[in-house]
Amino acid sequence: MKKLHEWKNHPALQKGKDWKKWIGVALLFVLCFFGGRLAAQFVDTRLSLPANAGAGSSWGLSFQEEGKAPVGNASAADLKKLDAYYINETEDKVLYLTFDCGFENGNTPAILDALKKHKAPATFFIVGNYMESSPELVKRMVEEGHTVGNHTYHHPDMSRMGTKEDFSEELKSLEELYEETIGQPMAPYYRPPQGIYSESNLKMAQELGYKTIFWSLAYVDWNQDKQPTREEAFEKLLGRIHPGAVVLLHNTSSTNGQILDELLTKWEEMGYRFCPLSELTGK
Repeated sequence: MKKLHEWKNHPALQKGKDWKKWIGVALLFVLCFFGGRLAAQFVDTRLSLPANAGAGSSWGLSFQEEGKAPVGNASAADLKKLDAYYINETEDKVLYLTFDCGFENGNTPAILDALKKHKAPATFFIVGNYMESSPELVKRMVEEGHTVGNHTYHHPDMSRMGTKEDFSEELKSLEELYEETIGQPMAPYYRPPQGIYSESNLKMAQELGYKTIFWSLAYVDWNQDKQPTREEAFEKLLGRIHPGAVVLLHNTSSTNGQILDELLTKWEEMGYRFCPLSELTGK
């Protein structure tokens, strides 16, 4: 009988060990490859910055704790690399008021009155229809120290704009009408219609010199047939307010027109102050 150490050194067994080594290396390679793919998918999902023009995502928020900043579906740090913003990561009680203006239905004058009373600067994101139909209100916004931003001319899904030329046309056509009417250039702030965006969109806006502005607080105020009550509005807008918030409201909301003076008063009583977007973006 051969000794045990002789059997261990048998060529056939040594060959088998070599095969095991190769199989082990192959399995390790496969695990690394698919592990890397899985990790990349996780990062893409976390950032939610779709690269393809036709693969837009809707801006979304998750409120974890009352009075605390929500978590966006992209981080403030990653967005800032593309000149995009949704919040000021600060403990300072500052707010940035923004209004989306799709059309005029009589509520904007009351909103402007409340802002003037509280000396609160705001940014109004307008579309082509608003510039065409309500030039006097746009002039009043500017005269009273507010900023007018670009919400595109036709309010399309901008993530479907396949070329920079098409993307640019939606912004520049409104820029030109604004400058022709107001007599000065439009502020370089862009808000994607419906909050739909892609990474390529953000890059296009950046290359055109725009800052993309999302939001960290909004509520369902745009449905004209189902306006929130005063109590419902205060529950959301007071309960979820947080330092550094970019607040999105709609000028078409009759509720906003009715409560804004009281809302601004309540925010002031909570220690908040109102700042222009330029403080957030640096421009």
